[in-house]
Amino acid sequence: MTTLRIDVIGGGSIGLLYAARLAISGASVTVWTRTHEQSDIINREGIRFMKDNGSAEEVIAVSSEWLTSERISSLQQLSSNWIILAVKQTDITEQLLQLIHMMSFRLEEGSAIVCLQNGIGHIEKLTTLDLKIPVYAAVTTEGAKREDKRTVRHTGIGQVWISEEAENDRNREQIDVISQKMFIDYLKKAGFDVFLSNEINKRVFQKLLINAVINPLTSIFDSTNGELPKHIKRLDIMKALFDETVIVLQATGMDVPEDSWERLLDVCQKTSSNISSMLGDVRAGRHTEIDAINGAIVRLAEQHQLKAPMNESVIAMIKSYKLDHNNKE
Repeated sequence: MTTLRIDVIGGGSIGLLYAARLAISGASVTVWTRTHEQSDIINREGIRFMKDNGSAEEVIAVSSEWLTSERISSLQQLSSNWIILAVKQTDITEQLLQLIHMMSFRLEEGSAIVCLQNGIGHIEKLTTLDLKIPVYAAVTTEGAKREDKRTVRHTGIGQVWISEEAENDRNREQIDVISQKMFIDYLKKAGFDVFLSNEINKRVFQKLLINAVINPLTSIFDSTNGELPKHIKRLDIMKALFDETVIVLQATGMDVPEDSWERLLDVCQKTSSNISSMLGDVRAGRHTEIDAINGAIVRLAEQHQLKAPMNESVIAMIKSYKLDHNNKE
């Protein structure tokens, strides 16, 4: 197999997880980070990859770059075949979009970008850039926690769904098909349970439904995923938020599976020891993805002349907690 070259944008939990496992599989990986400090640490010490049960630990050597316009401008051509965009929704700023636009002009033929964000709205931002490479939407249910700037713990085994067709209306050429197959093969070699989907929006909305319930409520109750449904009152609130969100998503045309509630509870059980990414952000006093998740539900409700008071309430609570947390700092 020809060596695949991958640039991972984002040195958070998901970025480090994918970078580490793909490097273990034999891919040539470069991690682009927000800070020069993190890039130096990764270059110097590698990524420390840990399994949740602590039974195994590996140090994986990867290269890293500090994501700046000056650094991109200094490169005549990027060596990557694929870019994995692994930053949070809140980090997809105009500045980052412009950096991605700059990178796209330095990519080889057959390159592509795949997006691993929670919520919705990020694909629309990327498609406005008029990129000359395919942009693929993806959904991942892998669990990861970044312990420090170079250490990631794999906290939950999940699946990866990638759109079969590009999201930016680009003509599908044979070189794109070959490149996509190669990327999928490397993900499988890295141990990911990965699938192509011609219904990626359905997958995105299904994950949005789960995130819209678990993420804000674990943050409000300061609980792990598994602890969330164990109290009857919390379970009632989960079900009310779930039911409201289902109504909104059905209004958009989403076919919600009949067992979606059972699937949500199953996610809580399978990721019982995990803390949600939103709870991690709240505890650390960082910006959360509440606007990209529950905010997206509220915006969809407004588009279809519906009300979403439960979603509005959890947004208000998360945002007020964030302010209180910062004030205490």
